[in-house]
Amino acid sequence: MSLTPAPLFTDIYPGPDTGLAHWIETSDGKKLRVAHWTTDGAKGTVLLFPGRTEYVEKYGVIAAELASRGLAVMAIDWRGQGLSDRLLPDQLVGHVETFSDYQKDVAAMMRAARSLQLPRPFFLLAHSMGGSIGLRAVMEGLSVQAAAFTAPMWGIHLSAHLRPVASILSQLMPKFGQGHRLPPGTKLAPYVTVEPFENNMLTNDEQMFDMMRDQLAAHPQMSLGGPSFVWLREALSETKHLSLRAAPSLPCLTLLGTNERIVHVGRIKDRMENWKNGHLQIIEGAEHEILMEIPEIRRAALDDITRLFLGNTKD
Repeated sequence: MSLTPAPLFTDIYPGPDTGLAHWIETSDGKKLRVAHWTTDGAKGTVLLFPGRTEYVEKYGVIAAELASRGLAVMAIDWRGQGLSDRLLPDQLVGHVETFSDYQKDVAAMMRAARSLQLPRPFFLLAHSMGGSIGLRAVMEGLSVQAAAFTAPMWGIHLSAHLRPVASILSQLMPKFGQGHRLPPGTKLAPYVTVEPFENNMLTNDEQMFDMMRDQLAAHPQMSLGGPSFVWLREALSETKHLSLRAAPSLPCLTLLGTNERIVHVGRIKDRMENWKNGHLQIIEGAEHEILMEIPEIRRAALDDITRLFLGNTKD
């Protein structure tokens, strides 16, 4: 496939100095950005599926941690975020036409990984929305030896009284030509730029919170705010659909914090109870972004993920 150089910002918390970024194209003509970090003697490559609003630079620190453990990394800016093609005139609104479109992004990422001859075997590390995309991908035969999920979006945390309202509005608003608008309670600005560190829902590590804030301040073109009604409709539909499908027979580790307030904890527990080769690990005190948590939590999580991956290295 055609790979052309893309920018990779290394001024704020850079990853390994081997980092490179490329533009790739999906089957439906969307231009996406992927980045990869190699390491000498890598025992495989971690395909990193970020969450909603995220961008590849955010995971430079994780690429460095994984490099020290003998693993290369490739990450992607999903359509509608990072430096990949935005899908609405207001580029701060998170949007996708249908969740299955993200599988076209996965396919393009896999073509790029093979073209670049990244070290085999491949492993999946997926966070939040990336966990939803990743679950469908492994159900449909993604070529990885093992999968790790952190706070996967296998459902969205909504209070009992808001769930029916969200469902109804996400169906109705697009029919009235308002599908591009933000649902009530969401904001156009990125979460880390408008919320204080105190009692935030992402991390207990102020340095990591500042990293996210500093990266967006330095490169505001990567900013993304709340999701559109169409995104919400598609996310609710996709997570419901996935909940009805059987887990694949793939070695899997899922990490979930006790302070999780963004994704649906019950859906995660239900899924992992029925994942034959899967293990759910509850992390005391952790918020949503386990890979951006305080050092002892982050490093322990990465040690467990690496142990899973390196224990499943048959290509």
